[in-house]
Amino acid sequence: MERAADHNQRVTLHAIRANGSLTRVDLARITGLTAAAIANITKRLLADGLIQEAGRRFGGRGQPPTNLIINPQACYSLGLNIDRDHVTLVLVDFLGETVARASREIDFALPEQVAEFYHAEVEVLIASAGVDPARIVGLGVATPDDLGLIELPGKPDAYRRWEQTDLAELLAWPLDVPVFVENDAAAAAMGELQLGLGLQHSSFFYILISSALGGGLVIDSNYFRGATGRSGELGFLTHRDPDGVVRQIQAHVSLSGLAAPLEAAGYSVQDMLSCDGGDATLEAVVDAWIEEAARLLVGPLLAVNCLINPETVLIGGRLPRRHVDRLAERANALLAEQGGDAPALAPIARAQLSADAPAVGAAILPFSYFLLPKSSALWKDTADGATATV
Repeated sequence: MERAADHNQRVTLHAIRANGSLTRVDLARITGLTAAAIANITKRLLADGLIQEAGRRFGGRGQPPTNLIINPQACYSLGLNIDRDHVTLVLVDFLGETVARASREIDFALPEQVAEFYHAEVEVLIASAGVDPARIVGLGVATPDDLGLIELPGKPDAYRRWEQTDLAELLAWPLDVPVFVENDAAAAAMGELQLGLGLQHSSFFYILISSALGGGLVIDSNYFRGATGRSGELGFLTHRDPDGVVRQIQAHVSLSGLAAPLEAAGYSVQDMLSCDGGDATLEAVVDAWIEEAARLLVGPLLAVNCLINPETVLIGGRLPRRHVDRLAERANALLAEQGGDAPALAPIARAQLSADAPAVGAAILPFSYFLLPKSSALWKDTADGATATV
């Protein structure tokens, strides 16, 4: 009975989060719970400070019902994205809004460098947002699978030490909070599921463009991992270059792949990330990369459409929004030209979450574990890869 009550409370809380504002009558209709059950659950949620009343809804007969909304300051969570070209830390409120962030551009940061960054920034971040550390429910960490193993230009031999690093132990200080570890593309997709376009699309394929290329699959509002936890590995698919060499598509469709033409033109990836679009030469380099990236994605996306039949394909990552929009536009156009025999083609669009999607998605993991509806598809044990250290 206690587990059922906890589940019903989580479902009620998520319904309010997903819809923004609901009355008790709305909640009973959406959740299928009785009016009495909803009354008891919302009473507990109000007492715990997880929700708050926000005025009344007028227009009907009798006493106008009270709107209920999430209390964004009820609790907070930290999200850390460790990638091969940067480290980003965010502090999010219970609505998933980023209230503070810190980021450092660093190629192939070693474990001690990430620990130094986290230790130096986390308390400053919390203080700058005026948040009581006692309200922080956990730390989520998003990293690429095989972080220290994938061969990329410039990777030092010492980077392999990540494969023997216990992240929970590395980040145990200065906060004593549970640490949750997840693949970066999975974290981004889960964040989109909880806070973004996943609220409108129950099945989608997520493409994460970072230093490499990742993917994530959501089916019926559940993250699908596959038999060994490696579903969605888009970047490992191959193509044959004009020179006849077979390469993984992430050699081009990634920030690492974009770095080469940028450097040839005298720019860096950081120049691209900070550019507002005013440098025509830089924009032309990125446009050429987008055209080739869209071409390379057509085959994999045709396979995704035919094998999975998602409602939509979402693209996220560190590319500026205008570039992601352009990539989605070109991929949609090429897919329409070449995919005429496919039974269905899902539209491709920019994901709703920001460029910090893996970090924000990681920050949602503690909320999902402690407060939101659980699903066996959302969590896996250490044998499959993701860990929840409580």
